[in-house]
Amino acid sequence: MSDEDNHFESKADAGASKTFPQQAGTIRKNGYIVIKARPCKVVEVSTSKTGKHGHAKCHFVAIDIFNGKKLEDIVPSSHNCDVPHVTRTDFQLIDISEDGFVSLLADNGNTKDDLRLPSDEQLLTQIKDGFGEGKDLVVTVMSAMGEEQICALKDIGPK
Repeated sequence: MSDEDNHFESKADAGASKTFPQQAGTIRKNGYIVIKARPCKVVEVSTSKTGKHGHAKCHFVAIDIFNGKKLEDIVPSSHNCDVPHVTRTDFQLIDISEDGFVSLLADNGNTKDDLRLPSDEQLLTQIKDGFGEGKDLVVTVMSAMGEEQICALKDIGPK
């Protein structure tokens, strides 16, 4: 057996998980939860009483943080649910290309060019108008479970 027989393809991202487990009974309104493999923000939680078989149930109504779809899930309150790691990062807007991609500048000086303009019409027009007027814009990028999207905009004055 030589060392050349072992071929491993590494597809991991430093072993960091996209989600972490949390007991369903401890998840509150405005928290995050994974429903149908989508990261969601909880808008309503109701807990039913323990039934004949002994488990209280939590009924979650949540909205997908990337596409805005409403999702629901019912989980026994003692069971674990997946909660996504949601991060928000601020970037300065450098450029908007014709094909709908943006160039962003991070705090450390690196550029990020792989992000599309948001699908939210109001935010989209605010970004395009502000950029067209030559304002210095800072966009907030929300990322969870390998997806990223521009979710907010701040105007820090003219260039």
